[in-house]
Amino acid sequence: MPYPPPPRTPSGPRRRTLLASAAGAALLTGCSAGSGEDEENTSGSMSATARVRARAARDSSGLAERYDAVIAAYPALAERLAPLRAEVVRHAVAFGGSGAQPSTGNAGSEESAGTGTSTTSPAASPSGTAVPATEQDALVELAAAERALADRRTAALLDVPGEPARLLASVAAAGAAHAYLLTEGAR
Repeated sequence: MPYPPPPRTPSGPRRRTLLASAAGAALLTGCSAGSGEDEENTSGSMSATARVRARAARDSSGLAERYDAVIAAYPALAERLAPLRAEVVRHAVAFGGSGAQPSTGNAGSEESAGTGTSTTSPAASPSGTAVPATEQDALVELAAAERALADRRTAALLDVPGEPARLLASVAAAGAAHAYLLTEGAR
């Protein structure tokens, strides 16, 4: 009995290969930067990325002001909080904000160096930000602010592509680490 002829092998790519290639190309196109409208869309308004960056810069600047208020109210915490505040200022600069605002460190104690008492009260700060009545409560409040900001930034990751998302994720992780350091030191 004769053997059947071998099946004909198709020349060129198979249908599965073409479909897989088309799907891969669609995925790569979806992950690209887009049409180059990174800062503004066609109507002239800010893009989602620019809005997220601007808000992140404002949030970091506001957090730096909170650090300043706590440092002004409790100069004994200045050494401990200064590195964290410096990082927050660097975050603001990384997002396009200004970081030139100096810490108010020991301003209250310098004014009253002759009397040995501080002119700043724990209830208010030079920037008008309310400060908790005790150092412990102030640290807890800063940790809560860091944690809330890290959570907002993590949620905003869905709105930004590529490099801005990596920066936002990195700064959110740093904020979570700051919250941890503030709560661990408070124990």
